Amino acid sequence: MPTDRPQDLSSHRRWLPAYHFMVIPVLLFNIGFAIWYFIRVPTAWNMWTIVVAVALLALGFLARVMALTVQDRLIRLEMSLRLKEVLPGPLAARAADLTPKQLVGLRFASDPELPGLIERCFSGELQNDEAVKKQIKNWRPDWLRA
Repeated sequence: MPTDRPQDLSSHRRWLPAYHFMVIPVLLFNIGFAIWYFIRVPTAWNMWTIVVAVALLALGFLARVMALTVQDRLIRLEMSLRLKEVLPGPLAARAADLTPKQLVGLRFASDPELPGLIERCFSGELQNDEAVKKQIKNWRPDWLRA
């Protein structure tokens, strides 16, 4: 879904309107309504509707978490292949020591930036994806994210 605007730190997060602005708000409203109705008419059935409403919201969040987990695993694979090609020998040998969060951040860095950023990751200066992303000068966009 490329746009005319280049991707960068401020624009790389993906918002899924149907999920973020419809599904989750409706499920939250459903819980609120179920609780409100149980307070007005406290029956076992109305208590059960609260349980089901909470389970549906949990299902919504878990579906998103599972998709992001698979995406992170693919990023790890993608980056391990990319780093073998881009990094010099000694640095490539240590690439397996990068954390999954560091790899998520590094995937947006251009090839020439990778060795310097990875050195900073190993020194402890850049410990997570946000710290890495803030240091990227030449952003490699990724429009195919979950």
